[in-house]
This record gives sequence, C-alpha cells and structure tokens, in this order.
Amino acid sequence: MERYLLDTNILVFMVSGESDNISKDVQHILYDLNNQLYTSSVAVAELLQLYRLNKIQQKEKFKNASELVAVLEADFYITILPFSKEHISTLAKLNIAAGHNDPSDHSIISHAITEKLTLVSSDKQFENYTKQKLKFAFNKR
Repeated sequence: MERYLLDTNILVFMVSGESDNISKDVQHILYDLNNQLYTSSVAVAELLQLYRLNKIQQKEKFKNASELVAVLEADFYITILPFSKEHISTLAKLNIAAGHNDPSDHSIISHAITEKLTLVSSDKQFENYTKQKLKFAFNKR
C-alpha cells in the first residue's frame, strides 16, 4: 500500500472530470484501490478559492463549495489532512528553490515531507525539493 498527497492541480482535474490532463501513471495511482489518497487542507483552501472564482468547471456532483469538499471525500476517497504546527516547523526549515515563490506550494511540500507522503503534482518546480526528502510523482500532461 502506498500513500500519496495530491496537489491542488490534481484535485482540479479530478473534480472537473479532466482525465485527459492526468497521465496514465498518475491515473494508475489514483484508481488503485490499494493506495491511500490524501490532500492537504492548504490544497483544499486553494481549490475552494478556484471554485469561488469560477475557475473550476462546475459538475453536477456539487452545487456549492461545501458539496465540492464532500465530493473529494465521498466520491474520490481522499482524506483531507489538517496543516499543523509540525508542518509549520518543516516549512520553516524548507530551503525555497530560486524563483519558486508560491507560499501554498511551500506549505503543501512541507506537509508531504512531514507525513512522508509522495506528492503528486503537475508542477515541475516540486522536483527541486526532492533533495530535501520530498518524494515526488510528476503528472506529465
């Protein structure tokens, strides 16, 4: 059994039904029932903001932000992990890659490192953190 932390972009593709933006390798991760899927509360906050800005194609499965969160858990079997003081401690020690200025990304990376989860994302910047004990699965679109 493997454990994975899903980045915001993967969540967007899943809830929008944009499976063509998910590589075959990542689809195998997402739909293998032996894997445990998680996401950070930080990623969910980003997802809700994208929803409120109408940047997520609204699907019939959810009619509001609360239903969107429920869909993550009920339909996709994703456990939402809270961002805690322990994660902040990792974040404080994180060496930020040059030109990578997204604080939400830094928090999500720190969450994955702390929990020893493989982070799944389409963001190539995350490769810069593998030397800091980030396990990373790249979604090549």
